[in-house]
Amino acid sequence: MLDKYFIKQLRNPLIKVASLAVRLGITANQTTMFGFVVGMMSLPALVYERYDLALIFILINRFMDGLDGAIARLKKPTDLGGYLDITLDFIFYSAVIFGFSLVDSVNNAVAASFLIFSFMGTGSSFLAFAIMAEKREIRSLDYGSKSLFYIGGLTEGAETIGFYIFVCLFPHHFATAAWLFGALCWVTTCTRLYAGYRTLK
Repeated sequence: MLDKYFIKQLRNPLIKVASLAVRLGITANQTTMFGFVVGMMSLPALVYERYDLALIFILINRFMDGLDGAIARLKKPTDLGGYLDITLDFIFYSAVIFGFSLVDSVNNAVAASFLIFSFMGTGSSFLAFAIMAEKREIRSLDYGSKSLFYIGGLTEGAETIGFYIFVCLFPHHFATAAWLFGALCWVTTCTRLYAGYRTLK
């Protein structure tokens, strides 16, 4: 829901950093892989209850996720880059939730399972529509050039980052926050299904 506003604000700073990266010979795929490796370090950090480190790793991952796209647009986006970006994002997102389930399985496991279940709804509705949109050459004007068509919703990247920041700062409230955010994810899934149905029909 808030992604298009944040993207507009971050576009120029990301382009400046991306331009420097290109001059240094850093590729978009290298940035994607580095961001993924750093992001996955949040999993052991969570297991050892180092929520501060986990938050740092998460924020670095999200910055790299924006930077790899900026680098790609300065050069030439590739199918491989888009594939790596979306696949590793989904693995990272679920890994963080898995980490919270491991650190306190008694209180967090069921809520974490529900949230990952909810992510399946938002993820599948996103990817399935992306395939059909690519086939029909439908493009989103709000998000500019992306490797996959981006259909919006109530819980997008910005909201997910906000959720991760909250649970890292207030880990004892993870279960409650996970139930609430999971419910919002299902609102997103339902609206995407309706929008996709109307568009493709």
